[in-house]
Formats: sequence, structure tokens, C-alpha cells
Amino acid sequence: MSGEEEAPSRMKYKIYEKELRKLQVELCRLQEWVKEKKFRVIILFEGRDAAGKGGTIKALTEKVSPRVFRVVALPTPSDREKSQMFLQRYMQHFPAGGEIVIFDRSWYNRAGVEYVMGFCSPEEHRRFLALCPQIEKYIVDAGIILIKFWLEVGKEEQERRFKARIDDPLRQWKLSPMDTESYRRWYDYSRARDLMFKATHSKHAPWIIVRSDDKRRARLNCMAHVLKTIPHKKVSRAKVRLPKRSGKGRYDDQAGLRRMNFVVERY
Repeated sequence: MSGEEEAPSRMKYKIYEKELRKLQVELCRLQEWVKEKKFRVIILFEGRDAAGKGGTIKALTEKVSPRVFRVVALPTPSDREKSQMFLQRYMQHFPAGGEIVIFDRSWYNRAGVEYVMGFCSPEEHRRFLALCPQIEKYIVDAGIILIKFWLEVGKEEQERRFKARIDDPLRQWKLSPMDTESYRRWYDYSRARDLMFKATHSKHAPWIIVRSDDKRRARLNCMAHVLKTIPHKKVSRAKVRLPKRSGKGRYDDQAGLRRMNFVVERY
């Protein structure tokens, strides 16, 4: 969809739930295949603040094992980490065989927030953009499947989401001074995004743009793309049957609990 085309209507919740279940069932099958074949996968989620990264990652991972689908959301680097090679703190989280690692923001912080907010020098930014495609080539050549998502939220929709967070006590924690500053610097982030795409959109590690004004469509489209990108088959499993409980050593196993403290049952 081009920028001039009219945006589609919001997806209805019932349709979303139906399609979400289908994709989550298939993701469970993908999980078994990844374990079986010892695949290594990295999925990056980047985008502006309030683009919907967290919700998309939640939809992608809520029905699968956290031992296979690992989410990595790194905090601000410590003084020690600042003295390391830039990619060092990310590489220690790379997947072993049978793992899918999802980065909720990644090394591309250097091309976005660090560059726009002046947390890195222009030379560090330039060097990152020059070296990043080479490093990603090494990652892919090592046999790791690398998927890079950019969630693209519109100007008006981002403003609506920020205002909703201000008024909602359940979401106010999502707003930080950095978020409000990013809102102010919309065009600075746009230029940084375009520089990043120009330098790091490669044949071996292309960027996949996801329109995210409609969160439900964005989540489903991301999940469908992951399933399409990682070739997989259904792994046959023996049907699980519950064994008969043994009555050996039978005793009143509730008696000991009567002396313990229980939570007050308010509901």
C-alpha cells in the first residue's frame, strides 16, 4: 500500500480472534520444527514509539514456549557495556540450536534513538551504518535466519496512542520523557529511519515494513510473514494419555494445608 492509498478499515475483533488462533496454532507447529531441526532464528522489531511492537511480540509469543521463543528487551547500557564493542551486548543473546530470539529493539538503536538524541557521535553513527550490513552477512552466513521488521505508524495514529496513554492509568508507565521527546522530533526520526533503510536494507537481510495503524492487522501480518519465511512441517507426536493415578501410599493430603495461611478469597 502506498502512502497515497486510503487506509483499510479497522479489523473487527471477532475476525481478528479467529485468524489469530489459526496463526498461533501454526506457530506452535513451527516451534516443534525449530526444536527438531535445531534452527537458529533472530527476529528484530523496530519502529517509532507507540508503533505497536510490544503488542505484536505478545501476540507472537503468548501461546508458545519461552524456552524456544526468547524475548530480549535490553535496558539502557551500563558504563561497562558502553565501553564494549557496540554489538557485544546483543550478541550474547543470540540463539543456540532450537531457539528463536526476538529483539524488542536491537542494535538498530544506534541508527535511531542514539543518533537522534545525540547519544552517539556522528562518526559512530556513520561507522555503524557502514559495518552493519557486513555483520548481518556474517550472521546469515553462519546459518541464522534473520528477520527485520519495521512497524510504521502514522503521525496522527501515534498522537492518538500517546494521548490514550496519558489518560489510562494502566498504560501511563509506557510514557517516558524519551517518548515525548521522540514525539516532538517526528521528522528527525523520519530522516534517521530513511538513512538506516538506505544503508542496511540488503539482499541477505532486507527490512520488512509493516503498516501498524491497525494493530490487529499488523500483528497478523507479522505472524504470517514469520511462518512464511521459516520453512517448516508438522512434527508428528505420540498422543499423550494420562496414566491411572496410583493409590499406593494414599493419605489425607489436605490435612497439612489446614494449618497454613491462605489468601483471602475476595472473589
